[in-house]
Amino acid sequence: MSFLEVNNYKKKFGDNEVLKGISFTLEKGEVLAIIGSSGGGKTTLLRCLNFLEIPDEGSLSLSGERLFDAADKKQTKEREIRQKRLHFGLVFQSFNLFPQYTVYKNVALAQMLLAKREFRRIKSEFAAEARALPKEERAAKRAEQKKVLADIKNGQKARIAEKTESLLVRVGLSEKRNAYPYELSGGQQQRVAIARALALNPDILCFDEPTSALDPELTGEVLKVIKSLKSADSTMIVVTHEMEFARNVADHVIFMADGVIEEEGTPEEVFGSPKSEKTRAFLSKSLEEI
Repeated sequence: MSFLEVNNYKKKFGDNEVLKGISFTLEKGEVLAIIGSSGGGKTTLLRCLNFLEIPDEGSLSLSGERLFDAADKKQTKEREIRQKRLHFGLVFQSFNLFPQYTVYKNVALAQMLLAKREFRRIKSEFAAEARALPKEERAAKRAEQKKVLADIKNGQKARIAEKTESLLVRVGLSEKRNAYPYELSGGQQQRVAIARALALNPDILCFDEPTSALDPELTGEVLKVIKSLKSADSTMIVVTHEMEFARNVADHVIFMADGVIEEEGTPEEVFGSPKSEKTRAFLSKSLEEI
């Protein structure tokens, strides 16, 4: 059983059928590169994997658990979809940082929101527990709970701070923790976006053309960070136009064209001996543009 299994994903926008039945598998710790010309469905596939778009047909399983099945309409409830998104981290090509927040808060914010939600849940359970007691015992119970809640909140803050600082070190931006996005280069902003995506420990980290908005001299620093993430514990899907990166870093390559997987295999198979004429034409054109 594969770590990620995508079966027959289809997606339409009006009469435009963008995904026409996408199926693939990915093992834990692998890097999948998705290549292809603009308009082939790569970004839509990534957005469907992250549940930013809901597929019209198909299913998705992660670690043997069925996370999504288009046949089950109940699974499209917004609360359930938000929960499913936590399995995936997404780094956008346009960074999408919050301009009003520092680098530190951009990375810490999602952790803070999840911690706040968990704190409210615990506080609600404590309140129900106190109300169930005889009236004369409630005050003492609530005083006890108040101390526990304070410890929980302090513990959450400490863990978030430690995690955020560690991630900033990992992407080489600890000295920029108090800077705002407008004070950073494009490459630095993208590295902040990578740290933010890693903050919630996603099972799969996805990148949508992570260097397309960067000047050539800044592309290398971002690709270097992505390459450093490759490990037995880091599973990644990278939509990219950087052919050398896909060839040298990916374990598996998918070439998409016109909403279907035209060809897939190891980098050696896809780049070294492509079987599809469309793949050969795409790679030939891509090499000419380098």
